[in-house]
Amino acid sequence: APLPSVTMASAGMHNDAGVNIDLYIPRKCSATNRLIHAKDKASIQLNIGHVSADGVYTGEYTTMALCGFIRAQGEADGALDRLFTKRLEDAKRSGLVI
Repeated sequence: APLPSVTMASAGMHNDAGVNIDLYIPRKCSATNRLIHAKDKASIQLNIGHVSADGVYTGEYTTMALCGFIRAQGEADGALDRLFTKRLEDAKRSGLVI
């Protein structure tokens, strides 16, 4: 069962044909909601794959970004655990996951 994922398809400026014309779209840290600026070389973005009940990859994924501040504090693993647990609980509550 798929988990809800965040899409950046509507972010930025689009031309008349609907093509994104921005050169840079800033990301936000999933744990702190801070903007991740272009010079933050310690930031990461992870695509976490969804699997079926049989353990087979479904082709869907959830994207999470962490800023360098969280990683420097040594809180990246705890933040990812909290974020994914919250997403899973939200999906269960909405009926997407059994």
